[in-house]
This record gives sequence, structure tokens and C-alpha cells, in this order.
Amino acid sequence: MSPVNSLWFKWKSLRLPWRRSFLVGTDLSGNTYWEFKDSLNAGRYRRIVKYNSKTHYADVQVTPQWHQWLRYVRADPPSLEEQQQDVLRQLQIKQLARLADSRWASKPSFLDKPQNQQPGPATRTSDATLNPPMGPVPEGPKIHNAVSGPETIKAAETTTPTSDVAPTPTGKEDPWAKARTSDSENWQPESWTPSSRR
Repeated sequence: MSPVNSLWFKWKSLRLPWRRSFLVGTDLSGNTYWEFKDSLNAGRYRRIVKYNSKTHYADVQVTPQWHQWLRYVRADPPSLEEQQQDVLRQLQIKQLARLADSRWASKPSFLDKPQNQQPGPATRTSDATLNPPMGPVPEGPKIHNAVSGPETIKAAETTTPTSDVAPTPTGKEDPWAKARTSDSENWQPESWTPSSRR
């Protein structure tokens, strides 16, 4: 700020009794903030901002500290040192955000395509669950439908399961073949006819 402007600001900020408006302060953009006596409410001063004449209205920016002063949230206007510290704080936050973004971008994302080829499935294993010992399958309790009569129970007991499973190409038996040929594999519901019980 030039010495002429600082002298002019000091002169306008003096609260002389004949003055109607008083200069309160300026911001870093060159806007000036004023107080003047309200004719309707004599106990309260109105607060306004006068923009820099060289700045277009769309480019005018008022800092949050001056917004608080204009809305009577804070009693004292912000000083130039406070405004400069706020600008430094914003620059530090932007720098920290940039560093955090670079750290986040350096980590691999699950959405990216994998760089190296995934290994194929194992073809040989000694796990006992893939090749269980062959033996008779124990039969569990038979559960029948409540509406099925004795004819359907006998028909279900006489049916033999059909094996439509193709043998494995390695010549070994498929361990899941017996599980596929259970009674419930080919079960179809029969039509229900009401019996005359009296």
C-alpha cells in the first residue's frame, strides 16, 4: 500500500462527529469496508463493502472473515495480518491435499487391470476331498410327501437311478457321480387324486 493511500485510509477511518460513514478496513483484493449510521435504527451501524473499481462484479471475492463482519457475526473487523495468515493456511492445505492425492494415486487400485498374468488352476493335488475313498453310500431316512399314498412310495422304491454322467477323461471315476444319481435327481411330482376316506 502506498503512503498516500495509507494516509487517506487513516483519515477516513477517524470517527469524527460530522461524518456519516467511516472506513473500517480493506482486504487483500483492494475492497474497502464501511460503517454508517442507519436512519431507521440509530443504535446500530450498517455495514457495506465497496468493491475495487477496476474489478468486474463477477470477479469480486469477499473472504469469510469479512463476510462474518458484514453479517454481524464478529464485532471486530479482520486485520491485514489475519488475512495474510489465512491465505498461507489455504496454501498449506492445498499443498497437503496435493501430497495426499499423489500418495493415493501411487497405490494400486482394485479397478485397474492387473499387470501380471494370474496363475492357472492347479491340475494335480493330493487333497482327500477331490479323491475320496470309494465305498457304499449310507442311506439316510427317507422323507415322503404328506399327500403321497402307498402307491407313490412303492414306485419311488422300485425306480433305479440312471447314470447319465460321462466318465472323466483321465480314466478315474468321478467322485461326484454318486451324489448326482440320488433319488431326488430325477424326481418328478405326480398328479394328486383325492382318496375317498370316510
